Amino acid sequence: MVVPTTPAPTSMEVADLIKGTGTVLKTGDKFTAQYVLADYASHNDLQSSWSQGGFSATLSTGNLIAGWVKGLPGMKVGGRRELIIPPSLAYGAAGQSGIPGNDTLVFIVDLLKIG
Repeated sequence: MVVPTTPAPTSMEVADLIKGTGTVLKTGDKFTAQYVLADYASHNDLQSSWSQGGFSATLSTGNLIAGWVKGLPGMKVGGRRELIIPPSLAYGAAGQSGIPGNDTLVFIVDLLKIG
């Protein structure tokens, strides 16, 4: 994954890298996706669902970080979206296992299916 070399943004950035042609994802939908996660500052890959066969969840607060809940609605099946998520919409100062606190995160998300 290529992470920008400019200073980390202070607000969330969303970009469709591939526009899907399938069903539109809405808040509350169950979905399956593949993702790669990188640290904005170090450019290191931190996680990937590709080796796990995918990631399934419900698009809602409490199930996912706020950046996903804010950044994935409107995405279509078959699409690929880049989310650059500031710490306030990710894991904050506490971080999480393998993810340092106060990190800006870069996700590349491929939406595979809804339902």
